[in-house]
Amino acid sequence: MGKLANIENLWELQEERLVIDVRTPAEFEKGHIPGAINIPLFSNEERVVVGTAYKQVSPDEALMKGLDFVGPKMTSYIKQAKIMSSNRKVLVHCWRGGKRSFSMGWLLGIAGFDVMTLKGGYKAYRGFIQKAFSERKLNMLVLGGRTGCGKTSILHAIKEKQQQLIDLEGMANHKGSAFGGIGENAQPSVEHFENCLYDVIRKLDPQKLIWLENESRNIGRVFIPEGFWKQLKQAPLINLELPFERRVEHLVDQYGQAPVEDLKQSFEKIKKRLGGLGFKKAIEALDNNDLKSAAAIALQYYDKSYQYMLENNETKDIHLMKFGKEPFEVIADRLIAFAEEHFGVAIG
Repeated sequence: MGKLANIENLWELQEERLVIDVRTPAEFEKGHIPGAINIPLFSNEERVVVGTAYKQVSPDEALMKGLDFVGPKMTSYIKQAKIMSSNRKVLVHCWRGGKRSFSMGWLLGIAGFDVMTLKGGYKAYRGFIQKAFSERKLNMLVLGGRTGCGKTSILHAIKEKQQQLIDLEGMANHKGSAFGGIGENAQPSVEHFENCLYDVIRKLDPQKLIWLENESRNIGRVFIPEGFWKQLKQAPLINLELPFERRVEHLVDQYGQAPVEDLKQSFEKIKKRLGGLGFKKAIEALDNNDLKSAAAIALQYYDKSYQYMLENNETKDIHLMKFGKEPFEVIADRLIAFAEEHFGVAIG
């Protein structure tokens, strides 16, 4: 089976060891340790058969069923591990650090691998990161502003200037509005979003500023974890203000190439809040390829929504910064200078 590794040492060990997750493909897809590979001991269907035998017949019967499934595949497990691990050093885990990881660890050990097993398995990993979201204090600076201000573009310009950034929308594969899924890949599960978020957080310097975009608790179908959310809402907020026309132009640039049917479906999601007349005008604008008018109608709704969110923000440390036609890169420079002057901490 090899040596046991504590969850606190996972990331140090991961620098030299291949992390092998032996859970089923369905378990792995729902959420896994970033950087891990999946060599499932059982397929999804086999896992059901073994579990049913354990509950309805006996542990011995489940063991025999498991051996029947695993036996013919033992060679393939070793071959996969050899292909993926150049130095033959691996860290194996299952859900709770039980029989599945023990079995794979034993097999790879007799095949000449240097094997460690994660104590407590994936369950211990999940417990550790959930706790860390509350206990790991981050020096956040939040960038807000009405829809169309180009906050994401500005934040990426800030990142290019060697600043720390947590891109929540990038990890969520969603821009956070009714239109936010257009042109994006499928969203991760809530569980795996949290895994990816912690993987970013752990690499950041908590003594330096960390830039984020102001968000609602949900980004599409994923949710920001509670401990992290509380820190985000209490962090200082810079609220951008850009001219309405510029925001319209930015939305047209952002969504101008999107299929019209996707845009119509997104307007359908906010139909009740737009009102019948507003919705009708938006659809007519899209049918006439008048994207500016459609964007302006959408902004009227989102401006009200953002104002409500701003008024209910928990932080009392809100700074308003107004801009006109300056390029996003220039805005990024001014924001960095403002942060350095007002927060007096290392920012890069």
